[in-house]
Amino acid sequence: MILSTTDFIQGENIQNYLGIVTAEVVYGSNALRDFFAGIRDVLGGRTGAYERVFEKGQQDALKELQARAQKLGADAVVGIQVKTDTINIDEHGVLMLITATGTAVKL
Repeated sequence: MILSTTDFIQGENIQNYLGIVTAEVVYGSNALRDFFAGIRDVLGGRTGAYERVFEKGQQDALKELQARAQKLGADAVVGIQVKTDTINIDEHGVLMLITATGTAVKL
């Protein structure tokens, strides 16, 4: 399975467009991680714990995107976009949302 952010695969011909595929991954916030991120906000610097969450979330979203495309019989997914966002559930809680979207194709 080829995953690509481009609209085509160099050296390959797209025989059939199978449709848009989307995968969503949602992670809850963590009190300990939030505490250390708050310290980083005061002291400055990168927040490695959240970077790892988003990195894992992007990988998980792409794996799910691939699985959904395979169910359609796809050989590749082109035009992939990965987006991150947050969902506020109350004044103290935030969910992290990672979405991957692309077009499943048969080569």
